[in-house]
Amino acid sequence: MLRFILRRLLMMIPTLIVVSMLIFVVINLPPGDFLSNQIAELRATGQEAGLAKAEFLRHEYALDRSLPEQYLIWVGLWPGPSGFNGLLQGDLGWSFEFGKPVAEVVGETLWFTVILNLSAVLFVYLVSFPLGALAAIRANSWVDYLAAIVGYIGLATPNFLLALILLYYGQKWLGLPIGGLMDPRHENEPMSMAKIGSVLHHLIVPTIVIGLSGTAAMVRRLRANLLDELGKPYVVTAKAKGVPPVRRLTRYPLRMALNPFVSDIGSLLPSLVSGSVLISVVLSLPTIGPALLEALRAQDQFLAGFILMFISLLVLVGMLISDILLALLDPRIRLSKRQRS
Repeated sequence: MLRFILRRLLMMIPTLIVVSMLIFVVINLPPGDFLSNQIAELRATGQEAGLAKAEFLRHEYALDRSLPEQYLIWVGLWPGPSGFNGLLQGDLGWSFEFGKPVAEVVGETLWFTVILNLSAVLFVYLVSFPLGALAAIRANSWVDYLAAIVGYIGLATPNFLLALILLYYGQKWLGLPIGGLMDPRHENEPMSMAKIGSVLHHLIVPTIVIGLSGTAAMVRRLRANLLDELGKPYVVTAKAKGVPPVRRLTRYPLRMALNPFVSDIGSLLPSLVSGSVLISVVLSLPTIGPALLEALRAQDQFLAGFILMFISLLVLVGMLISDILLALLDPRIRLSKRQRS
């Protein structure tokens, strides 16, 4: 198992390299960049002082060099004007839109993003697992119909509309907070139980909004997989031999149905992260979503590049967790990898 995990970790390195290349190319596809656009605007208005500063920043951050050189300097594999100073050295770059280092712009929003998406993943699996299993066991019953209703609502309702509805009625009926991830009085305080409680209280609405569409899809998928397994001959044979219902369900059918259910963690994370961008704007959440939108709009390449790399890392971590859980759930996966190696 340890060799299996180490092999997966090593595979993440070339994947991150390829992803970083793709991100850099995509960000530079539109003509110009933040500074070149600013320089053109300053020249048109005749502001020489601002023009000199923009030209200095363009040289300082190697934006006047070729794209391959810019990429290597950004990653930290090629010396720039300040030597080797890129992502590998811990320098995330400068945000031209916000006028400060990228590390200061993202700051705590990275942790809030991780917390929000982890809570959404937990919500998806804690709700979809029992609901999907019960929908399959009690097919065509009220439980099955309830699961179908949850699925239709989750898939058909736009996230931003659901967010507005839950904000209004959650505040009106349950007194749930509106916007943010904690009470403003806790923002500059050290971590405490009161601050943790405030964060958990504020996570209720965004977790439901972000996780509901994923929950709907997972419920339908688990129901279909488990129904297929329950109709196979080995289950019928076990029933004929008098195997107790709980053991007959958990011994093989549920484990087999969980394989695709668990493997979806890797594909679930990117959909949750992309879906949380718009929700963060609607709910005024201090995540990296609004910063990413602003960076892409302004062509702030260092900020946009780091945020996209961070999201890609989250996806790879989700796929790693999925592979580990699959190997624990189904030893054939681990053994097949060992035989090929």
